[in-house]
Amino acid sequence: MKKIEKHARITFDCKCVNQDGKIVIEGTALVIAPGEKIKRPRVQLPELIVEEHGAKFRHLIDLAEKLPPIPTAVVHPVDANSLGGAVAAAEANLITPVFIGPEHKIRTVAEQAHIDLSPFRLVATEHSSAAAEKAVAMVNDGEVRSLMKGSLHTDEFMHPIVRRDSGLHTERRFSHVFLLDVPTFDRPLFVTDGAINIIPDLNDKQDIVQNAIDMALALGFEEPKVAILSAVEIVTPKIPSTLEAAAICKMANRGQITGGIVDGPLAFDNAISMDAAWAKGIKSPVAGLADILVVPDVEAGNILAKQLEYLSDADSAGVVIGAKVPIILTSRADSVQSRLASSAVAALVEHHKYHRNP
Repeated sequence: MKKIEKHARITFDCKCVNQDGKIVIEGTALVIAPGEKIKRPRVQLPELIVEEHGAKFRHLIDLAEKLPPIPTAVVHPVDANSLGGAVAAAEANLITPVFIGPEHKIRTVAEQAHIDLSPFRLVATEHSSAAAEKAVAMVNDGEVRSLMKGSLHTDEFMHPIVRRDSGLHTERRFSHVFLLDVPTFDRPLFVTDGAINIIPDLNDKQDIVQNAIDMALALGFEEPKVAILSAVEIVTPKIPSTLEAAAICKMANRGQITGGIVDGPLAFDNAISMDAAWAKGIKSPVAGLADILVVPDVEAGNILAKQLEYLSDADSAGVVIGAKVPIILTSRADSVQSRLASSAVAALVEHHKYHRNP
């Protein structure tokens, strides 16, 4: 460093090195020093919230670990992710897995991934379709109390489940609920339906909303707040989803939907941000406080959930509700953490259902 007092200049020798100690930038910086002391008012820094990644899911897993594990048919687990995730869920006392599929493929994957299958039952089938059929039969025979998708396409897994003669139907329509742990958000978010019902009508949405509320109640939410999403906050015939939102809210007012507080239509920002709702003058017990986000169709739900997962680093769990048993519907790319969380949700849902209607 060298000072030139006459011109109030200071020169600095500067070097930048990489991780190996090699100089990558070298030079001299000339700085003009101020002639008098400068004081600035203290800047109010934004509040910083530091949350451990996956903390909300770990809370659910801790709750479910205290319950008896639920017997679960794991359908066609012929890759390391699906097989390892099911074994991890068993080791966490969430499920008692029964692996169903081609025995040679399952054992080969287990050997390659160093997974010990000796504590678990394995039911051999010829192929993935036969594995899905066998899993449905085991539910109807009372051998298992939940289903888990392995390494097969969702359509193939769900085909024998949704068939009218499957024995798994209840008075409710099946619907899928994403549960998302967003690190920058203060609570878990439920998004429904982003996987099963493609273009649900009003009757379908009544079941979709009720299924999501029931799932939230099973997870410990006392009175979950439900936002029926659309592009705007006003009811307009030009946007059909706003008409359905208004009708769903009236259903809730008349007791056709119970257990939660329902409002809509609400745009996404107004559903989760108090500031956005306040700026638009929206007075609602749900705006800015929503736990459950009900989307207009499967495309909107799938896009929303995956945006939060890939752009906001959210962990996701996925369960189908409305069937005779909970159905763990994870993606083939999901992590072990997601499979554990999905298993925990299924265990809590099944336990809640059993003790409510033994």
